[in-house]
Amino acid sequence: MEAVQFQAVASRHFSSLTTSKTKTLCNNSKTSSARFCSAWTGSHLSTALSSRNLFTREIWGLVNSKHVSHKKEMRGIIRAEMFGQLTSGLESAWNKLKGEEVLTKENIVEPMRDIRRALLEADVSLPVVRRFVQAVSDQAVGVGLIRGVKPDQQLVKIVHDELVKLMGGEVSELIYAKNPPTVILLAGLQGVGKTTVCAKLASYLKKQGKKCMLVAGDVYRPAAIDQLEILGKQVGVPVYTAGTDVKPSQIAKQGLEEAKKKNIDVVIVDTAGRLQIDKAMMDELKDVKRVLNPTEVLLVVDAMTGQEAAALVTTFNVEIGITGAILTKLDGDSRGGAALSVKEVSGKPIKLVGRGERMEDLEPFYPDRMAGRILGMGDVLSFVEKAQEIMKQEDAEDLQKKIMSAKFDFNDFLKQTRAVARMGSMSRVIGMIPGMGKVTPAQIRDAEKNVKMMESMIEVMTPGLFFFSPVF
Repeated sequence: MEAVQFQAVASRHFSSLTTSKTKTLCNNSKTSSARFCSAWTGSHLSTALSSRNLFTREIWGLVNSKHVSHKKEMRGIIRAEMFGQLTSGLESAWNKLKGEEVLTKENIVEPMRDIRRALLEADVSLPVVRRFVQAVSDQAVGVGLIRGVKPDQQLVKIVHDELVKLMGGEVSELIYAKNPPTVILLAGLQGVGKTTVCAKLASYLKKQGKKCMLVAGDVYRPAAIDQLEILGKQVGVPVYTAGTDVKPSQIAKQGLEEAKKKNIDVVIVDTAGRLQIDKAMMDELKDVKRVLNPTEVLLVVDAMTGQEAAALVTTFNVEIGITGAILTKLDGDSRGGAALSVKEVSGKPIKLVGRGERMEDLEPFYPDRMAGRILGMGDVLSFVEKAQEIMKQEDAEDLQKKIMSAKFDFNDFLKQTRAVARMGSMSRVIGMIPGMGKVTPAQIRDAEKNVKMMESMIEVMTPGLFFFSPVF
């Protein structure tokens, strides 16, 4: 292969993902760099392939055929990201107000009906839906006309503010004991991911400079202790175990004593899954709590249980007294009813959410950011925080210098794609970018395949032979 000018093909597949970044780079660079950015978007280049390389020609044909398929699949938009179903339902409400000059009691009837339907389909608790719709209606009718702001935009603002209130208003931080160690007791039903959350929580706290220890208190589920030990090694946190023949309350007591000897900052105690109607198991959990006197008692809830999650939090709070909830598997639920119902029904805040399988995929629950995602506004703050975790300031500055001096090569491109992959799945990254909510799952799947294909092609190239050159 004599030469491959890769930019044109790459831009056709990823223009929707890189437009905002490209504009930023172009605005910050000089004339030559601006022309380089033009090359990046493929406006002046074509793909040149050697006739001697049949394999390469076939690969590029496959890539181009995938690109054509994207256009066909864009007709029916089905959101893959969390809250996607709710977001689609709410958008139909805004569309009903197109062309209206002011919000009135008459013209908000249809939008309110759409909002009610969207919330119910998202599995939000019925009493919560009624209160929410009433609050939005009261504010919408009484709002005055703001110059330069359309009625549908006013309704979006009102719904956004009410969603933030519904989910707790402000972020609820973990509480730490004045005198270490801080004890965090995790409880919940079977299969909600408590053991995995233990390791994720330890990883999250470790990044904040806390010295953590895990206590294996699940003596019933086969291999639960082994699983926690393996996860503990993955995140670099010690695990206290005492076997399956010791009572959970005794294990908790011994684990706490061990943590004090080692000057541990935070002790995270795993417990067995239990139903709230199982009196014997609930009494056992009360014994563990009495021995530990924990700072935080967090109920781990599966997001896919929907509005039942709110009732579950309420019941556990009455039985043992909890301080908050951790919502897991939020990335696998496109409805989001649990996140919207828990605080309003139970009065207990959602403190953390799990949004993936990796140990890093546990983060604080920000009601304002979540409301923005529900309304298709993205989550720029979370996007920036994730990018800062992945890329160091020095690396970003070096990359900028390479771009401005037209020395950005395929190795740099490969580093960038892999850095983005470490931020999470492509659907998750896209969900954090404003205006990208209408990308279809089919487009995302094909884009992920194409990224892997391009990475493979770059890796088999001869080092130093191929590079991105400026356009003169």
